[in-house]
Amino acid sequence: MSQYLSLFQQLGPQAFSDAVAQVAPYFGTIEPQFTALRTGHAELLIRNQRKVHNHIGTVHAIALCNGAELAAGVCTDVSIPPGARWLPVAMSVQYLAKARTDIRVVTEAADVAWSTPGNLEVPVAAYDSEGTKVFSAVITMNVKH
Repeated sequence: MSQYLSLFQQLGPQAFSDAVAQVAPYFGTIEPQFTALRTGHAELLIRNQRKVHNHIGTVHAIALCNGAELAAGVCTDVSIPPGARWLPVAMSVQYLAKARTDIRVVTEAADVAWSTPGNLEVPVAAYDSEGTKVFSAVITMNVKH
């Protein structure tokens, strides 16, 4: 079992979220709150707060990218075979609507061929509190066995 999945199950969502921000401090800038984690799936919340806003008072595009990379990375970690390693190598994003509320970032990647080494495309979507998709991304993860 992945170390991250084990920690999520042992610590619970809040303590796990805090621990991830300690391992990779930059992710702490968005104060992510993981809500779900399993093979092929990760979900976290970015709260709508001033420190993640842009000049027009909405959640900044790079805060959304930060959440997407975190969700995709942790999802990749819990989904690849034991002993495999991963590294993000590319990100393609689309900003679809203004992010004016708390944002739910979801990696739903059950269809990714996790046991295949090489570049894997991990999809991520972000939704506002009304369920409107405000952002989508594909993060390419290079997986080595």
